[in-house]
Amino acid sequence: MPPARILFYLATAGGVALAVHALVAEPPPLWVAIVALFAYVGLVTLGVVFARFSMFADVVTLGPRNARGVALTFDDGPDPVSTLAILDLLDEAGAKATFFVIGHKADAHPEVIRQIVERGHAIGVHGYSHDRLFMLRPPWRVRKELDQVVDRVEEITGERPWLFRPPIGHISPSIAQVIRKMELQAIGWSARGVDGWSGATSEAVARRVIRRLKDGAIIMLHDAAERGDFVPASVGALPAILAAAEQQHLSFARVDSWLGAGSKEAQQDAHDG
Repeated sequence: MPPARILFYLATAGGVALAVHALVAEPPPLWVAIVALFAYVGLVTLGVVFARFSMFADVVTLGPRNARGVALTFDDGPDPVSTLAILDLLDEAGAKATFFVIGHKADAHPEVIRQIVERGHAIGVHGYSHDRLFMLRPPWRVRKELDQVVDRVEEITGERPWLFRPPIGHISPSIAQVIRKMELQAIGWSARGVDGWSGATSEAVARRVIRRLKDGAIIMLHDAAERGDFVPASVGALPAILAAAEQQHLSFARVDSWLGAGSKEAQQDAHDG
């Protein structure tokens, strides 16, 4: 079990013990109660924001210990212009990647989803609407949105997606509860290009990614702008990233090829690593 989850369970048990003591014996001093409350809220907030600690759900941020190559992942698509540009660049390099798609964009551009699959890449889900407050939503709302995007991708591709990257990368207890029931595997990253804003430059994105290239790395980039209002810098950065990986004799892998349906050992290695 991840250390962060153990800490959360211990903190929760301590809070329950404090409440029981207050009911059957005497309430603690006010300052103790306030400090305990703020400490617990702070711990939960850290667990939500830093999902890589796997406080509420297992999150894969690296490939298994024996992984070879790098996993390029792309968020916020599909887009009929920028996603296709990235697919062309990947084809030229003979590289495979994983695309975490937004449901309403899949509705608008199902042909791009089909292109991703036909060209040999993996599809994961990134929510239906890319709700930036997704981590605050109740379980029923989380389930509704994830059912929408999973069902839509399955309808388009004929295969049910099982890889999930939460919007903004945050995982709350509600999200964790739902993805366990839906048997979705949460995927994080070990490095990112910070290319999801209009002021990003291709040179800066390439530098950030290239210095983190290594076997088992999961790189987070964007194949589309969240609102579709600019071309992400990843399009210009990708040729340099691909060339740097070739120079280092690093291949490119789909995330699902490292995990494999039912590959619990690979998932545990990825988490522990």
